Amino acid sequence: MVTAAQPLSLPTAPRRRAAAVRHLGPNWYASVMGTAALGSTGAVLPGHPEGVRMVGTGLWALSLLLLVTLLTARALHWTHHRDQARADLLDPGMAPFYGCLSMALLAVGGGAPTVGRDWIGTTAAVALDSVLFVAGTVVGLAAAVAVPYLMAVRHRIEPGQATPVWLLPLVAPMVSAALGPALVPHLPAGQARETLLLACFALFGLSLLATLLMLPLVFARLTTSGPLPLALTPTLFLVLGPLGQSTTAVGAFADTAPGVVPAPYAQGFGMLAVLYGVPVMGFALLWLGLAGALVARARRRGMGFAMTWWAFTFPVGTCVTGSAALARHTGLAVYDGLSVALCGVLVAAWLAAAAGTVRALVRGELLAGPRTAPVAPRSGTARTRSDAVR
Repeated sequence: MVTAAQPLSLPTAPRRRAAAVRHLGPNWYASVMGTAALGSTGAVLPGHPEGVRMVGTGLWALSLLLLVTLLTARALHWTHHRDQARADLLDPGMAPFYGCLSMALLAVGGGAPTVGRDWIGTTAAVALDSVLFVAGTVVGLAAAVAVPYLMAVRHRIEPGQATPVWLLPLVAPMVSAALGPALVPHLPAGQARETLLLACFALFGLSLLATLLMLPLVFARLTTSGPLPLALTPTLFLVLGPLGQSTTAVGAFADTAPGVVPAPYAQGFGMLAVLYGVPVMGFALLWLGLAGALVARARRRGMGFAMTWWAFTFPVGTCVTGSAALARHTGLAVYDGLSVALCGVLVAAWLAAAAGTVRALVRGELLAGPRTAPVAPRSGTARTRSDAVR
């Protein structure tokens, strides 16, 4: 019996659930992005192997389940731990991950009409894609403005702190640009279709120019301050995101433009798909080699699992779709082979990231609070919160 002197409290189970999500940051959406990216590759590989497509459909369903679960958990996070949520926004290392929410919504939505329709039907797939595309684009544009604003007026950043994570909110509109053209044929012919296609082209330009401003800072950080900390080294793969996604986008514009925009512009999109995509994919392969070498170096020096391993997945997935787009528009078998090889890298990366995440969750490591340094460490160096990437 509860008396007036006894304070009322939430039941134990809800309290435990709320406490469990205190340290669930927006970086967790990267797992949705990587899973959806792997699932979608089943629709772009040469020959469209039936078995691969079936596996891809299952992975897409898993990404949808992960998205719903994380949206619910993050809602609990904001409801019960607003202090931590605000701290994440004011943390220059965590705030850029808010771009991952946009890309998770877009990746799951974009996979619905390509592989998800095998399970839920075309009508439901297009409806789901439409809702997630609008939501993801709005969130992405908000992040592309809000995160740089916070970096300018609230965060205190030194030049040597630049990391590829800063690209995340800027790449989100490029994902919209690449996936939006798939919805164009489902709109009424005429103004509606042309408006959406050109809006996607505007998002392409927005993201491309913003990325071109940020990339020199990342490269200068590497060449002047040395390699990234071990736990952050996998984020070097994030640079592949805007490269592969922009190549995918121009290929999608070329696929969709005929009959939507006047003939000269449609031909221009076809030329852009090759004249832009070939050199950019070349640079993506160069960066893949550099990033891979630095990751191998970090691994030799003791780099263990962290949630940053999901950076190995979605960016490589964009290079798979970019290579497939170049194969369509050049007719060269070498790009078919490249898409298959990169898909192999993506599979290995997803397996490593997923296995590491499951192991760390079972051990209770990922959702635990950051470790604090003891007052008088016995030996060695203390581990600070900035070193504990979860």
